[in-house]
Amino acid sequence: MKPITRNRALKGAGIAVAGLSALAVAVSAHAQQTLNIVSWGGAYSMSQERAYHEPWMEMTGDEIVNIDRSANALAGLRSQSQAGNVTWDLVDMLPADAMIACAEGLIEPLDHDELLADAPDGTPPSEDFVDGALGECFVASIVYSNIVGFNTEMFPEDGQPSTIEDVFDLENYPGQRALMRRPINNLEWALIADGVDRDDVYDMLETEEGIERAFAKLDTIKDNVIWWEEGAQPPQLLADREVAFASAYNGRIFDAMVSENQPFDIIWDAQVFELDGWVVPTGKLDKVRDYLYFATDTQRLADQAQYISYGPARLSSSDLVSTHAETGIEMTPHMPTYEPNFATAIQKDDEFWADYLDELSQRFDAWLAQ
Repeated sequence: MKPITRNRALKGAGIAVAGLSALAVAVSAHAQQTLNIVSWGGAYSMSQERAYHEPWMEMTGDEIVNIDRSANALAGLRSQSQAGNVTWDLVDMLPADAMIACAEGLIEPLDHDELLADAPDGTPPSEDFVDGALGECFVASIVYSNIVGFNTEMFPEDGQPSTIEDVFDLENYPGQRALMRRPINNLEWALIADGVDRDDVYDMLETEEGIERAFAKLDTIKDNVIWWEEGAQPPQLLADREVAFASAYNGRIFDAMVSENQPFDIIWDAQVFELDGWVVPTGKLDKVRDYLYFATDTQRLADQAQYISYGPARLSSSDLVSTHAETGIEMTPHMPTYEPNFATAIQKDDEFWADYLDELSQRFDAWLAQ
């Protein structure tokens, strides 16, 4: 997949002459305000700041407060809603969590063709976003991937790991592993490493046999795993050589490789790719309507792909990004959707995880405690 373009809106920090329509009118009458926007932190939040926040603040005079709480966004929305004091205005959230939040009435339903910008050629949003990018209460901005990265200096040149099976092979690829402290991705990878075809993974996980098989495979490396909870931890653990392998968001490893010259590489085999994007807490739609229109237009998503190796969720952005904004390197080979990287990819089943996340999280926590 290629990056994305802008809409009939703005160029840089100003309004394009051809785009003096809905957003231009709204911005001209815009009352300055503070937007509390929740995201993931690190290189990803930086990419949002450069592509969305900074031009928006320059254009409108708004202040945007970044809150790094997306890892616990569902719990945070629940607690704020129960307390009757929702302070978050816009939240970056995963689709499975968005489905749950939508069902619980924590976030607003979205009329995508009414709220979002058309593509530059007039294609409506409902036809311009990739499949699965627009949910009842959700609008995706990126396609990203959960991968396993490794420190190349911890393995001989002629013995570099390349498959997900290698992550579970302590004999030929010794060293500690760092995995995210949640069942998502770990159960999928465990089954694939145990010989399950990637097309059958979620069918297997709907059975007791499949769940037990996944945990049994994880048992084989459990004593060699450091469990992480924040996205900044994997690259740091790899850089410090506390681990040889680390599951991570592909953009985090890319940023460490490119911006910090870390000796890392990515195992693209069995990458679990998914979408990520925005939800609007109940009662906040009028406050964030203009910003949401701007931040999801074609150009903004293309601009973001210059700073991090995540594919934009709009088809119309495909031809607009080619190189990294700071280093000038070609971005295409670092995208999850680049064909060689995508050959054995697994699409995260958001409906499966919306249905089974609570149950499997309890089993995962119980397994960790054993």
